[in-house]
Amino acid sequence: MSTTALLAGFFAGLSLIVAIGAQNAFVLRQGLRREHVLPVVAVCAGADLLLIACGVAGLGVVVTSHPHVLSATRWGGAAFLLVLATNAVRRARRPAVLDPAASGPAARGPIVSTCLALTFLNPHVYLDTVVLLGSLSHQHDPAAWSFGAGAGVASVAWFTVLGFGARGLRPLFARPSAWRALDLVVAAVMATLAVLLVA
Repeated sequence: MSTTALLAGFFAGLSLIVAIGAQNAFVLRQGLRREHVLPVVAVCAGADLLLIACGVAGLGVVVTSHPHVLSATRWGGAAFLLVLATNAVRRARRPAVLDPAASGPAARGPIVSTCLALTFLNPHVYLDTVVLLGSLSHQHDPAAWSFGAGAGVASVAWFTVLGFGARGLRPLFARPSAWRALDLVVAAVMATLAVLLVA
């Protein structure tokens, strides 16, 4: 295992994953609510590990040679993001549902399904992990898998810190106004991403 390639992969993966996006906003919100954090973190990190491995294995060439698949994913992802943005606005307008204790815990199934959709309906996920990280990994041949491992470690570390570290912000979100602000930010991020996907 090459330490240089491992570190390069770690910082490359971290630079791509830390950007504010729908998936990160969702993980943060679940972390703040303390609802099904482990399954959400596991799904996000596991999906990244799978896609990074596919990129290192050379699937990026296949993805870029079928633009119609990315186009369909782009439109489907944009529609899904707009639905989530609308739901976030609705939550912000009803203070009673901003407190997890008042609204009751959400079922695990819908939460995991939403997390999977946010991951696999986003074409940027494929471009970042399969295409970009896959291409970068082969600049470190014969240590491409070390690069991929570094990117995978970055993903696991980021989602773990984001999901489980969000509880440190809990005191701030003891006020309904803070939950309202978070949901409005989430709505703005998701709506913006939806527009950017189809623009």
